[in-house]
Amino acid sequence: MLSYSEFGDGDGPPVLIVHGLFGSGRNWGVIAKRLSDLRRTVIVDMRNHGASDWMAPHDYPAMATDLADVIAHIGGVADVIGHSMGGKAAMVLAATQPDLLRRLIVADIAPVAYTHTQSGMIEAMRAVDLSAVEARADADAQLAPHVSEPGIRAFLLQSLDVRGKTWRLNLDQLDADMPSIIGFPTLRGRFDGPVLMLSGAESDYVRPDHRPIIKDLFPKARFAKLPGAGHWLHADKPREFEAACRAFLDA
Repeated sequence: MLSYSEFGDGDGPPVLIVHGLFGSGRNWGVIAKRLSDLRRTVIVDMRNHGASDWMAPHDYPAMATDLADVIAHIGGVADVIGHSMGGKAAMVLAATQPDLLRRLIVADIAPVAYTHTQSGMIEAMRAVDLSAVEARADADAQLAPHVSEPGIRAFLLQSLDVRGKTWRLNLDQLDADMPSIIGFPTLRGRFDGPVLMLSGAESDYVRPDHRPIIKDLFPKARFAKLPGAGHWLHADKPREFEAACRAFLDA
Protein backbone atom coordinates (compact mmCIF):
# COMPACT_ATOMS: atom_id res chain seq x y z
CA MET A 1 0.00 0.00 0.00
CA LEU A 2 1.05 3.60 -0.54
CA SER A 3 2.95 5.46 2.15
CA TYR A 4 0.74 8.09 3.76
CA SER A 5 0.54 10.57 6.63
CA GLU A 6 -2.55 11.83 8.40
CA PHE A 7 -3.58 14.89 10.38
CA GLY A 8 -6.57 15.55 12.62
CA ASP A 9 -9.31 13.22 13.79
CA GLY A 10 -12.58 14.98 13.07
CA ASP A 11 -15.87 13.30 12.25
CA GLY A 12 -17.02 12.53 8.72
CA PRO A 13 -15.24 11.04 5.72
CA PRO A 14 -11.50 11.79 5.66
CA VAL A 15 -10.02 14.11 3.06
CA LEU A 16 -7.46 12.34 0.84
CA ILE A 17 -4.95 14.58 -0.98
CA VAL A 18 -3.16 13.21 -4.06
CA HIS A 19 -0.06 14.99 -5.42
CA GLY A 20 1.11 15.41 -9.00
CA LEU A 21 4.07 14.15 -11.03
CA PHE A 22 7.49 14.50 -9.33
CA GLY A 23 5.77 15.55 -6.10
CA SER A 24 5.05 13.85 -2.79
CA GLY A 25 2.67 14.09 0.09
CA ARG A 26 5.05 16.40 1.93
CA ASN A 27 4.40 19.09 -0.73
CA TRP A 28 0.86 19.24 0.67
CA GLY A 29 1.69 19.07 4.37
CA VAL A 30 0.80 22.68 5.19
CA ILE A 31 -2.55 22.59 3.40
CA ALA A 32 -3.33 19.17 4.92
CA LYS A 33 -2.64 20.45 8.44
CA ARG A 34 -4.82 23.50 7.87
CA LEU A 35 -7.71 21.46 6.46
CA SER A 36 -7.45 18.96 9.31
CA ASP A 37 -9.52 21.25 11.53
CA LEU A 38 -12.45 20.16 9.33
CA ARG A 39 -11.76 16.45 9.71
CA ARG A 40 -9.05 13.83 9.32
CA THR A 41 -6.80 14.65 6.35
CA VAL A 42 -4.54 12.12 4.64
CA ILE A 43 -1.67 12.79 2.21
CA VAL A 44 -0.17 9.98 0.13
CA ASP A 45 3.03 9.38 -1.78
CA MET A 46 2.00 7.94 -5.14
CA ARG A 47 3.77 4.84 -6.47
CA ASN A 48 7.30 5.60 -7.70
CA HIS A 49 7.32 8.79 -5.60
CA GLY A 50 8.47 9.67 -2.10
CA ALA A 51 8.44 6.81 0.40
CA SER A 52 6.07 4.57 -1.57
CA ASP A 53 7.20 1.45 -3.40
CA TRP A 54 8.65 1.52 -6.89
CA MET A 55 6.24 -0.45 -9.05
CA ALA A 56 5.23 -1.03 -12.65
CA PRO A 57 3.20 0.07 -14.43
CA HIS A 58 2.83 3.76 -13.69
CA ASP A 59 -0.56 4.26 -15.29
CA TYR A 60 -3.91 5.56 -14.10
CA PRO A 61 -5.75 2.25 -13.56
CA ALA A 62 -2.87 1.13 -11.31
CA MET A 63 -2.77 4.47 -9.48
CA ALA A 64 -6.55 4.42 -8.98
CA THR A 65 -6.27 0.94 -7.46
CA ASP A 66 -3.59 2.23 -5.09
CA LEU A 67 -5.91 5.03 -3.96
CA ALA A 68 -8.80 2.58 -3.52
CA ASP A 69 -6.60 0.50 -1.22
CA VAL A 70 -5.78 3.56 0.89
CA ILE A 71 -9.43 4.61 1.12
CA ALA A 72 -10.41 1.10 2.20
CA HIS A 73 -7.74 1.30 4.91
CA ILE A 74 -8.77 4.73 6.23
CA GLY A 75 -12.51 4.20 6.40
CA GLY A 76 -14.06 3.07 3.12
CA VAL A 77 -15.14 6.43 1.70
CA ALA A 78 -13.36 9.78 1.33
CA ASP A 79 -13.46 13.23 -0.13
CA VAL A 80 -10.55 13.44 -2.58
CA ILE A 81 -8.40 16.36 -3.74
CA GLY A 82 -6.12 15.51 -6.67
CA HIS A 83 -3.66 17.79 -8.46
CA SER A 84 -2.38 17.22 -12.01
CA MET A 85 -1.34 13.54 -12.27
CA GLY A 86 -3.05 12.98 -8.93
CA GLY A 87 -6.17 14.62 -10.29
CA LYS A 88 -6.23 12.22 -13.22
CA ALA A 89 -5.78 9.24 -10.89
CA ALA A 90 -8.61 10.56 -8.70
CA MET A 91 -10.89 10.99 -11.72
CA VAL A 92 -10.24 7.41 -12.85
CA LEU A 93 -11.00 6.22 -9.31
CA ALA A 94 -14.22 8.26 -9.18
CA ALA A 95 -15.46 6.99 -12.55
CA THR A 96 -14.59 3.34 -11.91
CA GLN A 97 -15.31 3.01 -8.17
CA PRO A 98 -17.73 5.86 -7.41
CA ASP A 99 -18.89 4.40 -4.09
CA LEU A 100 -15.46 5.21 -2.60
CA LEU A 101 -15.84 8.97 -3.00
CA ARG A 102 -18.27 11.47 -1.58
CA ARG A 103 -16.84 14.64 -3.15
CA LEU A 104 -14.00 15.27 -5.61
CA ILE A 105 -11.81 18.32 -6.19
CA VAL A 106 -9.66 18.19 -9.34
CA ALA A 107 -6.90 20.79 -9.32
CA ASP A 108 -5.87 22.10 -12.75
CA ILE A 109 -6.13 19.04 -14.96
CA ALA A 110 -8.72 17.58 -17.35
CA PRO A 111 -9.56 13.95 -18.21
CA VAL A 112 -7.80 14.21 -21.57
CA ALA A 113 -4.46 13.36 -23.15
CA TYR A 114 -1.84 16.12 -23.27
CA THR A 115 1.19 16.50 -25.50
CA HIS A 116 3.64 18.20 -23.14
CA THR A 117 5.95 15.35 -22.13
CA GLN A 118 7.83 15.81 -18.89
CA SER A 119 10.75 13.61 -19.93
CA GLY A 120 12.96 16.70 -20.15
CA MET A 121 12.64 17.11 -16.39
CA ILE A 122 13.70 13.50 -15.94
CA GLU A 123 16.76 14.05 -18.12
CA ALA A 124 17.60 17.15 -16.08
CA MET A 125 17.47 15.16 -12.84
CA ARG A 126 19.50 12.34 -14.36
CA ALA A 127 22.14 14.88 -15.39
CA VAL A 128 22.85 15.82 -11.77
CA ASP A 129 26.08 14.21 -10.54
CA LEU A 130 24.80 13.15 -7.15
CA SER A 131 28.27 12.09 -6.00
CA ALA A 132 29.24 15.77 -6.09
CA VAL A 133 26.20 16.98 -4.16
CA GLU A 134 26.87 17.90 -0.53
CA ALA A 135 24.00 20.36 -0.16
CA ARG A 136 20.77 21.11 -2.00
CA ALA A 137 22.39 24.23 -3.46
CA ASP A 138 24.93 22.03 -5.26
CA ALA A 139 22.14 20.14 -7.02
CA ASP A 140 20.34 23.39 -7.76
CA ALA A 141 23.43 24.74 -9.52
CA GLN A 142 23.65 21.58 -11.63
CA LEU A 143 19.95 21.73 -12.51
CA ALA A 144 20.01 25.41 -13.47
CA PRO A 145 21.37 24.96 -17.03
CA HIS A 146 18.53 22.50 -17.75
CA VAL A 147 15.65 24.04 -15.75
CA SER A 148 15.62 27.83 -15.88
CA GLU A 149 12.76 28.54 -13.45
CA PRO A 150 13.91 28.61 -9.80
CA GLY A 151 10.46 27.60 -8.56
CA ILE A 152 10.43 24.43 -10.65
CA ARG A 153 13.97 23.56 -9.54
CA ALA A 154 12.94 24.03 -5.91
CA PHE A 155 9.95 21.75 -6.47
CA LEU A 156 12.08 19.01 -8.04
CA LEU A 157 14.70 19.30 -5.30
CA GLN A 158 12.11 18.47 -2.66
CA SER A 159 12.40 14.90 -3.98
CA LEU A 160 16.19 14.79 -3.57
CA ASP A 161 17.64 12.85 -0.64
CA VAL A 162 20.89 14.80 -0.25
CA ARG A 163 22.33 12.58 2.47
CA GLY A 164 21.44 9.39 0.61
CA LYS A 165 22.54 10.90 -2.72
CA THR A 166 19.47 9.65 -4.53
CA TRP A 167 16.19 10.87 -5.97
CA ARG A 168 13.02 9.74 -4.19
CA LEU A 169 11.57 9.18 -7.65
CA ASN A 170 11.70 6.10 -9.88
CA LEU A 171 12.93 8.11 -12.85
CA ASP A 172 13.31 5.07 -15.11
CA GLN A 173 9.73 3.89 -14.60
CA LEU A 174 8.28 7.40 -14.89
CA ASP A 175 10.17 7.91 -18.15
CA ALA A 176 9.08 4.54 -19.53
CA ASP A 177 5.43 5.27 -18.72
CA MET A 178 5.41 8.95 -19.72
CA PRO A 179 2.91 8.28 -22.56
CA SER A 180 0.48 6.87 -20.00
CA ILE A 181 1.10 9.76 -17.59
CA ILE A 182 0.34 12.49 -20.12
CA GLY A 183 -2.45 10.39 -21.63
CA PHE A 184 -5.78 9.37 -20.17
CA PRO A 185 -7.60 6.03 -20.38
CA THR A 186 -11.02 5.49 -21.97
CA LEU A 187 -13.58 5.23 -19.18
CA ARG A 188 -17.04 3.67 -19.29
CA GLY A 189 -18.31 4.74 -15.87
CA ARG A 190 -19.10 8.11 -14.35
CA PHE A 191 -19.31 9.78 -10.96
CA ASP A 192 -22.60 11.43 -10.08
CA GLY A 193 -21.41 13.12 -6.89
CA PRO A 194 -20.28 16.74 -6.47
CA VAL A 195 -17.10 17.68 -8.37
CA LEU A 196 -15.16 20.93 -8.33
CA MET A 197 -12.82 21.53 -11.27
CA LEU A 198 -10.55 24.15 -9.71
CA SER A 199 -8.03 25.71 -12.09
CA GLY A 200 -5.38 28.40 -12.09
CA ALA A 201 -6.57 31.42 -14.08
CA GLU A 202 -3.13 31.70 -15.69
CA SER A 203 -3.01 28.01 -16.67
CA ASP A 204 -4.29 26.47 -19.90
CA TYR A 205 -4.56 22.89 -18.68
CA VAL A 206 -8.38 23.01 -18.44
CA ARG A 207 -9.89 24.61 -21.56
CA PRO A 208 -13.49 25.38 -22.55
CA ASP A 209 -13.44 22.56 -25.11
CA HIS A 210 -12.73 20.09 -22.28
CA ARG A 211 -16.03 20.85 -20.56
CA PRO A 212 -18.24 18.42 -22.53
CA ILE A 213 -15.78 15.60 -21.80
CA ILE A 214 -15.75 16.52 -18.12
CA LYS A 215 -19.54 16.73 -17.95
CA ASP A 216 -19.90 13.27 -19.53
CA LEU A 217 -17.84 11.77 -16.69
CA PHE A 218 -18.96 14.14 -13.94
CA PRO A 219 -22.48 15.51 -14.60
CA LYS A 220 -22.45 17.65 -11.44
CA ALA A 221 -19.04 19.22 -12.12
CA ARG A 222 -18.66 22.89 -11.27
CA PHE A 223 -15.84 25.06 -12.58
CA ALA A 224 -13.84 27.73 -10.78
CA LYS A 225 -10.57 29.58 -11.35
CA LEU A 226 -8.11 31.09 -8.89
CA PRO A 227 -6.96 34.55 -10.12
CA GLY A 228 -3.20 34.96 -10.30
CA ALA A 229 -2.50 31.23 -10.09
CA GLY A 230 -0.88 28.92 -12.63
CA HIS A 231 -0.72 25.12 -12.79
CA TRP A 232 0.72 24.86 -9.25
CA LEU A 233 -2.26 26.79 -7.92
CA HIS A 234 -1.94 25.39 -4.39
CA ALA A 235 1.60 26.80 -4.19
CA ASP A 236 0.85 30.06 -6.05
CA LYS A 237 -2.24 30.93 -3.98
CA PRO A 238 -2.28 28.60 -0.97
CA ARG A 239 -4.76 30.58 1.13
CA GLU A 240 -7.18 31.02 -1.74
CA PHE A 241 -6.83 27.36 -2.70
CA GLU A 242 -7.49 26.30 0.87
CA ALA A 243 -10.54 28.58 1.10
CA ALA A 244 -12.03 27.16 -2.12
CA CYS A 245 -11.48 23.58 -0.95
CA ARG A 246 -12.89 24.36 2.50
CA ALA A 247 -16.06 25.90 1.07
CA PHE A 248 -16.66 22.96 -1.29
CA LEU A 249 -15.91 20.28 1.31
CA ASP A 250 -18.14 21.99 3.88
CA ALA A 251 -21.10 22.45 1.51
